[in-house]
Amino acid sequence: MNEKKDDILLHEDALLRGLLEAAEDRNSEVVEIEIARKGKVYFKFRVRPVDEKESNRCNDLATKYERKRGIRIPVDVDTAKYRSLLIHTATVDEDRAKVWDNKKLWEQLNVLSGIDVIEKVLLPGEKEAVIKKINEISGYNENEDDDEDLEALAKN
Repeated sequence: MNEKKDDILLHEDALLRGLLEAAEDRNSEVVEIEIARKGKVYFKFRVRPVDEKESNRCNDLATKYERKRGIRIPVDVDTAKYRSLLIHTATVDEDRAKVWDNKKLWEQLNVLSGIDVIEKVLLPGEKEAVIKKINEISGYNENEDDDEDLEALAKN
């Protein structure tokens, strides 16, 4: 009986160590994004993973709501705005301040926010590529085959 208890404690230590390492590693992957057109690199910035709370906040900010019978109901989601908000949120703080939230740039582009800079500077395909990279490092896998693997894992 004592051997089983020791074995359980040994596995529990490994489990706890693994959980703590996963928590520490959660935001460690930072990726550099390069915006280039026709072979010319215009600028670079770094993005980090976003968590569900941040993603939901971006979604809420991009969603129009109406009140019906005292209930707040989503009416429309501005996808372009959501993507810009997500890029802004995922951009590493230091780069966000230099690139998107650069007040001198706001004046030059005649915009009022970093979100407006993203919408004015990035092409739709560039935004899509950045979002894809953010989703990838945030743990989302867009491969449909993995949905089946996830279902199988959930059943086990």
